[in-house]
Amino acid sequence: MATEVRLPRLGQGMESGTIVKWLKSEGEQVQRGDALYELDTDKVTQEVEAEASGVLLKIAIAQGEVEVGKTIGFIGDAGERISEGVSAEKPAVAPKRDVERDHGREASTTGAAEAAPPQAGGGRSKASPLARRIARERGIELSQVRGTGPDGRIVARDLERGEAPPAAAAPVAAPGEVETRPLSNVRKTIARRLTQAWTVPAFQLTVDADMTRATELVARQRELYPDVRITVTDVLTKVCAQALMRHRDMNVQYSEDALLVFPSADVGIAVAAPQGLVVPVVRGAERLSIAQIAGVRADLVSRARDGKLRSADLEGGTFTISNLGMYGVDQFVAVLNPPQASILAVGATRDQVVPRDSELHVLPLLTLTLTCDHRAVDGATGADFLRTVKAFLEDPGLAL
Repeated sequence: MATEVRLPRLGQGMESGTIVKWLKSEGEQVQRGDALYELDTDKVTQEVEAEASGVLLKIAIAQGEVEVGKTIGFIGDAGERISEGVSAEKPAVAPKRDVERDHGREASTTGAAEAAPPQAGGGRSKASPLARRIARERGIELSQVRGTGPDGRIVARDLERGEAPPAAAAPVAAPGEVETRPLSNVRKTIARRLTQAWTVPAFQLTVDADMTRATELVARQRELYPDVRITVTDVLTKVCAQALMRHRDMNVQYSEDALLVFPSADVGIAVAAPQGLVVPVVRGAERLSIAQIAGVRADLVSRARDGKLRSADLEGGTFTISNLGMYGVDQFVAVLNPPQASILAVGATRDQVVPRDSELHVLPLLTLTLTCDHRAVDGATGADFLRTVKAFLEDPGLAL
């Protein structure tokens, strides 16, 4: 009997996703684990793998927005007939969404699609979230694009193929004129989560660390592993992971009924991606070498900037590092990344004059600012953790 391919729930709160394109054709052999289709959610566009082996007998929904759990295709034996009632003549089209219902859902879930922009004449352009994002980046007016998806829906390939005529480009705003940029699903999610974080009772702690030995360690690691671009962020990830294992009360998430204490340090790295801020996670960082962390971090950052992250890459972090030192920022306060209980803001390393033993010394100092959720972490706990991070940076051998 044919196996139904259903739209999976790829993250907490996901209610729907948009099928961008199928990577297999009807009648094509499929192995379990093969990339089957591309799915666009509010967080990422990712490939979804087949959960069964066989022949792709039928694509029930070719493109468009689909609710979680809905059947979108069938995999079975070659020549097998499908008895579930799906027409063999034409792929079914995703059901049209109720705009008022979805507007209400958007306030409480992360899976709802953003409203299509208005067309000239009062109509609405039907387009996938990915197509809308590409259109915004390229200044294309969707009302001038011919959609080739179901029911004329505009999909990413319509923009990639240059379907938009030159006249479709958005006009350059005149001096003093306000430009309107509709919020993407990712930007809405960022706004919702940061608003949530702003309601959390938080406190900040700041220390300066002497980066002399840490900088030397980075240089030595680069000599040992020339194929991996090792950075200060990789050293920070390692020392923070080790400190989290020493101070288990920091490696927590707050919930209404309990504190969740995690057995490993899954460290999130804040990345400025084209679609907005994302925080992919380096899992089990306390068990990895600095070079291994660098390899994982480089892969995550690359895929974040290419829009290739998977939902699993973004979930389950226990601590976050936000480094703006490469932008020349000396010090800043990072906003919590709920439900995590702490985040470390990292500035640039600066040579500063410091008095020591009645003499003045020029030292490379790094300012670290730790923000903690006071519901989960006490001030003394956070201070003790930050003291350990400082000690590990000033003598990295303690953390290796």
